Amino acid sequence: MQSLKELYRIGRGPSSSHTIGPERACKMFLKENPTADRFKAVLYGSLAKTGVGHGTDEVVKVTLKNVEIECDKETEMPHPNTIDLIAYKGDEQLAFMRVYSIGGGEIRIDGRKAKAVSDQVYPLRTFTDIRKHCESHGMRLYDYVFECEGEEIKGYLKGVWRAMQTAVEEGLKATGVLPGGLGVQRKAGVLYGGGTENEPENTRENRLVCAYAFAVGEQNASAQTIVTAPTCGACGVLPAVLKYAAERKRCSEEEILRALATAGLIGNLIKTNASISGAECGCQAEIGSACCMAAAALAELQGMELEQIEYAAEVAMEHHLGLTCDPIRGLVQIPCIERNAVAAMRAINAANLAEFLSGSRKISFDLVIQTMYETGKDLSHPYRETAEGGLAKLYK
Repeated sequence: MQSLKELYRIGRGPSSSHTIGPERACKMFLKENPTADRFKAVLYGSLAKTGVGHGTDEVVKVTLKNVEIECDKETEMPHPNTIDLIAYKGDEQLAFMRVYSIGGGEIRIDGRKAKAVSDQVYPLRTFTDIRKHCESHGMRLYDYVFECEGEEIKGYLKGVWRAMQTAVEEGLKATGVLPGGLGVQRKAGVLYGGGTENEPENTRENRLVCAYAFAVGEQNASAQTIVTAPTCGACGVLPAVLKYAAERKRCSEEEILRALATAGLIGNLIKTNASISGAECGCQAEIGSACCMAAAALAELQGMELEQIEYAAEVAMEHHLGLTCDPIRGLVQIPCIERNAVAAMRAINAANLAEFLSGSRKISFDLVIQTMYETGKDLSHPYRETAEGGLAKLYK
């Protein structure tokens, strides 16, 4: 598995696979073709169908400047997020590159070797194997992360935590209407300040968790800086749960970093053995994965055993199985932002449930990852980030 630096990316929204990934590809292509005077970009699949709402066309234009963009909504490609880049000098074609944006801002280039096994940071790639390793060495999951990545990963995670907190804070202060034409009003500030004098404590906590998730989701929808956790569309879940826990339990920075490491390991397992791409496996791969990460992080902060952490992550994904990706008008707003808040609450519930019931569980985390992947592949194409099914189809 790759470093957590490849999972937690600090960048601009609204979509890791539709904006961050294509931007990386365009920058690479531009660097490789410095003498080109014009370019062409052909978008396929989900990039063609929701690229305008997700900002793909804008990021390509800004990065490549003199570029012609074509959307091919009919041709099927090996991956639903495919972009062809062509460089010209006058009438002469200089170069061609086919890129797959596979989720979380990561890209793969057709015809080029993926990173070799020797370049991978983590030698183990199933939760079962990692758990056995940790138990035999008296380690926590975050210990395994630090063992594989080295102590320097803590410095990177500090930057991730700062960026998450900034997104929450700025999102709570921001007001107005989100861009894109749906007329969606920002709600994070309303939720944050909407309590009453006699508000029950549990109601207050629920409201604040949702406010934090809305804050980050709305920042993402406004193309502001967020952290992919594991994607832009699901970026509000983990920050909301961590901020809730940090305030409620008065966690130290070191404890938060350990929780981020634990969450990152969970996200890495999903990314490696299944997918975190909504275009490939539906919203279960994005919001479901984020919920797993947040549940595991909270379970770690609560000092649970490895079996309980596994159960928390498994419960979080099991009850997102089959979740479709149907963004209205291709915008990462409805139902995406609300889903971040709902998933944050579900992550808290999953961690609490795991504290009492882990000994009776029947489903492993590895099994639920495999199930999610197969379920995602079975989803009809209109329900995989094409804006052609579900709410996106019926909303007028």
